Amino acid sequence: MEDNQIKTKTNIKARDACAHSFDTSEEEIDLNELIRVIWEAKILIILVTAVFAAASIVYAVNQPNIYMSEALLAPSEQEGTSGFGGLGGQFGGLASLAGLSLGSGGNSKNQMALEVLKSRQFTKDFIQKHDILPELMAAESWSMQNNKLIYDEELFNSQNKEWIRKVSPPFTPQPSMQESIKAFRKVLNVSTDKETGMVTISVEHVSPFIAQQWVSWLVEDINLTMKEREMAEARRSIEFLYEQLEQIEIADIREVLYKLIEEQMKTIMFAKVRDEYVFKTIDAALVPEEKLKPKRALIVILGTLLGSMICTVFVLIRYFARGSNS
Repeated sequence: MEDNQIKTKTNIKARDACAHSFDTSEEEIDLNELIRVIWEAKILIILVTAVFAAASIVYAVNQPNIYMSEALLAPSEQEGTSGFGGLGGQFGGLASLAGLSLGSGGNSKNQMALEVLKSRQFTKDFIQKHDILPELMAAESWSMQNNKLIYDEELFNSQNKEWIRKVSPPFTPQPSMQESIKAFRKVLNVSTDKETGMVTISVEHVSPFIAQQWVSWLVEDINLTMKEREMAEARRSIEFLYEQLEQIEIADIREVLYKLIEEQMKTIMFAKVRDEYVFKTIDAALVPEEKLKPKRALIVILGTLLGSMICTVFVLIRYFARGSNS
């Protein structure tokens, strides 16, 4: 009885081993079959891959060079605000009415400057002030030989300085300010190092000279904008404080008001004598000699691999489709 059970188990194991060997051989046959199918279609795969490679080369060559210029900035020390510390505790409410911010640190002003730099209003003023709309919206490429910007003649007539692009309403031939702001935000990058607090402003453009010029203008304009804001706020505060002096007779409060006026005068004086009001230039923007993009070799390699993969998948799908139909 036990001998029969042992023989039965032995037969089952042998049968399973044979079945496993058969399955393995089937898998090997299937893999070999796939390799055979791909090999038979090698001419088609090579031709399609060559077409994709050629198209990738044409595409990569026709892409204009993009250059990036950047400047490294350090937050300026906010002098003239330390004198408010001793007055903030007792007269914070009065100063708030005057529009003063007692004891405010430099970080808040630097952060505000960064937000102003990225704001729509600042971008709009920047584009209009420097008249850069054609360079922003119609620049196609740059000629290195004569340092000349080449415009897209379907968008902008460079000889007549006229916009001729064809668009549907509500758009007009000349790009709107909303379109311009979106385009400018794509080429502008502002980043802050969290450890050091250093600020990097960079601009990308087909012309390295324009990229460098825009970065320089941005640094100048944001310092000028913040300086004018501070001076205007200080003048309004002084006017308010003088109005309060005419109404208040208490000597102690009048003394404090005079101190507040003095601090605002220091703010105005400090702003007038300092060009780099919120950001000091550590590393000024340079005209880049090397392009940032496109990576033409990478474009060609990826395009070639894509063509090879697409054709191989197509061959395999066609093979399995024929097999299922048969």
